Amino acid sequence: MDLVIRDAHVIDGTGGAAFRADVAVTGGRIAAVVREGTGPRPGARRVLDAGGLALSPGFIDMHAHSDLALLRDPDHSAKAAQGVTLEVIGQDGLSYAPVDDRTLAEIRTAITGWNGDGSDIDFDWRDVGGYLDRLDRGVDGEGIAVNAAYLVPQGTVRMLALGWEDRAAAPAELARMKRLVAEGLEQGAVGMSSGLTYTPGMYAPDAELTELCRVVAAYDGYYCPHHRSYGAGALRAYAEMVALTREAGCALHLAHATLNFGVNEGRAPELIALLDAALDEGADITLDTYPYLPGCTTLAAMLPSWAAEGGPEATLDRLRDDATAERIRRVMEVEGADGCHGVPIDWDTIEISGVNDPGLGGHIGRTVAESARERGEAPWATARRLLLADRLGPTILQHVGHEENVRAIMKHPVHTGGSDGILHGAKPHPRAYGTFPHYLGHYARELGVLPLEECVAHLTGRPAARLRLPDRGLVREGYRADLVLFDPRTVAAGSTFAAPRTLPVGIPHVLIDGRFVMEDGRRTGVLAGRSVRRHTG
Repeated sequence: MDLVIRDAHVIDGTGGAAFRADVAVTGGRIAAVVREGTGPRPGARRVLDAGGLALSPGFIDMHAHSDLALLRDPDHSAKAAQGVTLEVIGQDGLSYAPVDDRTLAEIRTAITGWNGDGSDIDFDWRDVGGYLDRLDRGVDGEGIAVNAAYLVPQGTVRMLALGWEDRAAAPAELARMKRLVAEGLEQGAVGMSSGLTYTPGMYAPDAELTELCRVVAAYDGYYCPHHRSYGAGALRAYAEMVALTREAGCALHLAHATLNFGVNEGRAPELIALLDAALDEGADITLDTYPYLPGCTTLAAMLPSWAAEGGPEATLDRLRDDATAERIRRVMEVEGADGCHGVPIDWDTIEISGVNDPGLGGHIGRTVAESARERGEAPWATARRLLLADRLGPTILQHVGHEENVRAIMKHPVHTGGSDGILHGAKPHPRAYGTFPHYLGHYARELGVLPLEECVAHLTGRPAARLRLPDRGLVREGYRADLVLFDPRTVAAGSTFAAPRTLPVGIPHVLIDGRFVMEDGRRTGVLAGRSVRRHTG
């Protein structure tokens, strides 16, 4: 054997009771799990005494935005130090494959707030397969820090087929979108994502989405929508996605399944009842959440959808025009823009977390309302100037969540963990660095919302099952040795809203394919990550 982890407190990812065992690893896989007192203890070239630590499968981040971070940052401790061994990227309907030269330029501008403008990246791919190959090569041909699976982004696909127009697709355009989705799945994507409060994906009617989901279903993938509202109309939006995927015969995974804003306080039981009724009728549904109250997105995402029609340059032109900018303000502040989930925006809840232009750094860590008061102007004037000066680049924290909703949803049996972590910007949301230890330390150990074994299952075995991965997500013989050793007594997120890039504590060792990517609490430099492609066996 290459390695034996001796006397580990094994939490195997099934939700079952923990047990003490020696776990042997060779050739990147788990070769033996020998429970205490059941047989000869395995030997190996290296023996690691677990010393009271828990051993679990590697954590799977079901909603990540590391699409470019994996290629630019070989360290990637934001995820590796949390025990994340697999991220699912291509989220919210917007990512970098499939593209052509036109759409690549547009998408780089549209989501610069998520990933930067990509000026440091060699975009040497155009299709999904090429992007996955690029992940396999990773940094200097050595691979990436953690594994990554990819969702075909429906908004990017729509961008390719009909640009940024707010209309139904013509038959030929729909046929092209279906081909692009099929090609992405054939090349290894695990499903399709949508961002239905982001342009241009939000312009798709349900009939169009249903047709694309039929393609996803044919490849045994899943649909992961950021649905049309998390505020006013949120429950209706959830029901829409359930009905749509039932009609298409497609598995559904609800992205960051929260209920936010004042209109949804205390309404988690209604969402749970909706999901339970569909599950009882045979629907295939899972969801992910992050264990925090504020959301995180771009400031440009708050705009009404009509303001973004035509793409980023058209959006900037509208913001420059005083009359159009006043129309935008009225929709956002009085009527409730679809970009802000149908709720009139409260500028006191919108905190600037990142900008591309260092000269605008004084806004970071302040709400738009605070910055406006300091300048003696209206909040919209401040927001408009930021959007123009930073070319739609600012990222925001939106303080609109409710603790009782967060706790109720995370207890549901189909729940999984997802950070929704945006790593770009000077003051990112702490969930990017802390989601998984925060689940284990705060919600499992301190609050007892979930038993530890159940919490680990939500972060490992259940997401692996959603991804149809036959050899990941459990501590079981023959499975890949993607493993985490953590201390249940001390594990905790180090990241806070004041210091969001602080690494967690209580997670000394992380292995991917049997190789230490974290050892004694330090990043080793090993690049063991690769693309994880749709299972076809």
